[in-house]
Formats: sequence, C-alpha cells, structure tokens
Amino acid sequence: MALVTRRDDNGLAVLSLNRPEALNALSPSLFVELDAHVQALNEQQDEIGVVILRGEGRSFSAGNDLKAIQSGDVPPVPTFQSSTIDLIENLPQPVICAVQGHCYTGALELALSADLIVAGESAKFCDTHGKWGMSPKWGMSRRLPQRVGVQRAKQMMYSGAPVSGAEAVAIGLALECVPDAELLDHVTAMARSFLENSWFTLRADKMLVNQGQNHGHWGALEFERRNSPGRSPEVAERIKAFGKG
Repeated sequence: MALVTRRDDNGLAVLSLNRPEALNALSPSLFVELDAHVQALNEQQDEIGVVILRGEGRSFSAGNDLKAIQSGDVPPVPTFQSSTIDLIENLPQPVICAVQGHCYTGALELALSADLIVAGESAKFCDTHGKWGMSPKWGMSRRLPQRVGVQRAKQMMYSGAPVSGAEAVAIGLALECVPDAELLDHVTAMARSFLENSWFTLRADKMLVNQGQNHGHWGALEFERRNSPGRSPEVAERIKAFGKG
C-alpha cells in the first residue's frame, strides 16, 4: 500500500498521507514516498498548477513516528525529512495544506511548508517536542515565528498546548476554518480559483514573495525589480479574451 498517494485532476495535484490507521504518522518510509512525489511535481510545473497536501482519515498527521524510529526505520540521510519539507516550500506551484484532526510537531513543521493552511473544525495544532525532550530540526523555529509571530510561537513551543482550528485562524497560523465535511471541497474550490489565473503569475508570485522574505524592506523591493519575470507569453491572449467578455 502506498504511504502517500497522488491524484491529478485538470492541473490540480492532491497528495494524501495514507496511513490513516496510524493517524498518518510520519515514518521515514512515508517521507521517502513524499519526497519522490515532490521531486516529480517540481519537474511538472506546466502540467500541474496547484498542489493540495492532506491526510486520509480523521487526522492530517499525529507527527513523527516514534515507533518507526524504535523499529529501525531510518531516513536515507539524517536531514532527509527537513530537506523534503524545504522542497515543498520551494515548489514552483502554490501548495495548500488541508488539516483536520491532529497536526502535531513534525506534522506542524510539514504543514508550515505550505503557502496556505486551511483548518477543519477538528484541527489541533501542537508542538510536543518538549513532551519528549526533543528539539526541532525540520524548520519549526523559523517557520512558526514567521507565521504567527515570535511571542506566540514561543508560547506554543514552550507550552505544548494544542491550538484549535478557529484559534489557528485568529493567530494567523491558518487562513480559514471550515467544517471537516467541507474541508476537501473547500480547498479544492480554492485551488480551482487559483488555476483560473495565469500559472506563470502564480509561480512568479510565489517565488517573489518567498524569496523576498530573505531581504529587508528595501532589499525585497530591489529583489522584485531585478527578478520579476515580467509578462507571460499568454498576456495578449488573456487581454483579447477579456475584451470579448
């Protein structure tokens, strides 16, 4: 059985963590499959315009699979999981993460690689590194403060207290909170609305915003001026179609 499945539909790719019986715990073997899908998507930007990342069953993911570690399931290299998460963040396509149920620790680090997080009402976001006497290695200390601010990130990390889907929206961790039964349809509709726009622009927007975060205010403006890819080959066609409308 595949630990990560992929379904493509008219420019949209849906990646699903597929260990529902284990709350989609993030074993090294699961990451190997996830990495392969992400590598493929990176080469398919003309075929795939938006990616949804989600989990099968009642949880997005309960986090790192401690049982797998104990059983000897190890990643190809020590930094494999963090590198895969980096690859997701750097995909040319926008990535939407749909979260229901548990999104704990390593799963939160994974979700934070997405451009947008949409929560179901059952979602629980939590950093439990402190519970196990561990420290983050997959990007938590950088990406969580970027998303919610330094003070709130420290509170989440120090306390290990879960954050609900509604609270995640309030603190800027998630974009929206919707009923679980509507979650996949909601994020799919969101992705479809993105796909109606120029994929060239989607990719340019993501690159410019992400890379701009590596600079101060004036440096980011200069980066945009120097690195914006400008107009796509479809500009004339889109303007013509607008005129006919």
